[in-house]
Amino acid sequence: MSVLKLFAHLIIITLLTIITQVGGVIWIISLLISNKLKKKKRIIFPLLYFIFNLIIVPPVASYFGREQLPVFNQSLKPINWFYPLAFRNYVVPRLKRELISSSENLASSNISIIYLDANFPFFKGYPLLPHLSHNDGKKIDITFMYLNELGEESNKKPSTSGYGAFANSEKNYTSKTCIKKGNWQYDFTKYLSFGINNKLKLDSKRTTQLIKQLLSISSTEKLFIEPHLKQSLSLSRESKVRFHGCKAVRHDDHIHLQIN
Repeated sequence: MSVLKLFAHLIIITLLTIITQVGGVIWIISLLISNKLKKKKRIIFPLLYFIFNLIIVPPVASYFGREQLPVFNQSLKPINWFYPLAFRNYVVPRLKRELISSSENLASSNISIIYLDANFPFFKGYPLLPHLSHNDGKKIDITFMYLNELGEESNKKPSTSGYGAFANSEKNYTSKTCIKKGNWQYDFTKYLSFGINNKLKLDSKRTTQLIKQLLSISSTEKLFIEPHLKQSLSLSRESKVRFHGCKAVRHDDHIHLQIN
């Protein structure tokens, strides 16, 4: 193997490890298998990746105290396929049970819990970048609820990734303050939206209902949204709804839920 090829493999392994935690290991195994069987990696790697994703990782993750969130459940599901495919939808069993229960309670109000990044399947303390705290199975990001251009309730989301489409951003004075203090990363998620539907507007009523349901979970420790949303959604008296600080990214595009 040439030095250039080795360097390319190291880059791929590093990126896959950062994005998916286990993808780098799968790439190494696929290299060994493809060399042994004289088959091309473009066949071996995706096949092996799906085997790990669907069959191998979920039961192994249980030994680390993590369980995979539902993917096909209409009331609790990811915003898109990236999060489960990238092994970023694992949580501790208690949080999974509470999310399923909450989604069942909300279903009659036409509210589905649509999740974004949760945690990786293995090792407490292993960082799920670019997040600062999604490393113990007890955190998850959840989307807001929205109205379509006709003002009707919708389960569509304004951002492809779930991040970067800021609600009522003209009222977010905290964002300006944090950026002025040198926290350049504060609104960085606007570059990670991968497409925005500007016709959708925040559904204050159903978003508030969703948040109050999450706050009713006995193990909820804190819930992060921007201060201006805490005020406009009439959540000022909720002590568990907090400001995340300027060193994180802004939270007027999603809810961060954390249990103890």
